[in-house]
Amino acid sequence: MKHKIDVNTAIEILLYITQKSTNMYNVLKVIYFADKEHLTQYGQLMYGETYVAMSHGPVPSGAYDLVKYVRGDGLWAYQLPLDIGFSVKKYHLTPHRQANEDYLSESIIDCLDEAIQKYGHLSFSQLKEMSHQEHAYQAADENDFIPLETIIHSLPNSEMLLDYIHTN
Repeated sequence: MKHKIDVNTAIEILLYITQKSTNMYNVLKVIYFADKEHLTQYGQLMYGETYVAMSHGPVPSGAYDLVKYVRGDGLWAYQLPLDIGFSVKKYHLTPHRQANEDYLSESIIDCLDEAIQKYGHLSFSQLKEMSHQEHAYQAADENDFIPLETIIHSLPNSEMLLDYIHTN
C-alpha cells in the first residue's frame, strides 16, 4: 500500500545523488540501498518511500514517479515545490542546483554517501544482478509493492526492527 512520502526530502535526495551519478537506474538503486541501510541503523526509511518489484529489480516508487513526471511521461499525485531542481532526458538526471542539505539529516547523508560509494559506479547489469538477489525482491510478485516487513526480514537486525516498528 502506498503512503505519503516527504516530497521535499525525496527531491533533495535525488539532487544529492545526481551530484555523483546522473544515470536514472543508478540513482534509484542508490536510494534503495541507502534506504535499507538507514532502516537497519535508524529504524526508519529516509523519506517514507515504498518499493515495487519491477523487472530490473526493486524500485523506489515515489522517486521513480517523480522522475517520470519531470521527464514528461508520468503522473504525480503530490504537490511539488516550485524549484524541483533537476531535469530528466531519457535515462539521465541533470541537476540545476545543489541539494539543500537542510532537508537531509546527518544519518541520511551518511547512508547516501555509503550507498553512492558502494553502488553509484556499478553498471546496469551489475546493479540488476545484485538487486535481483535481494530476498525482498524475490519474495514479491513483479510490478507489485514490496511490503516493508519483507524488506526488514532481509536485514541483519530484522527481529529488533520489526519489534521497533510495531511499537512505534
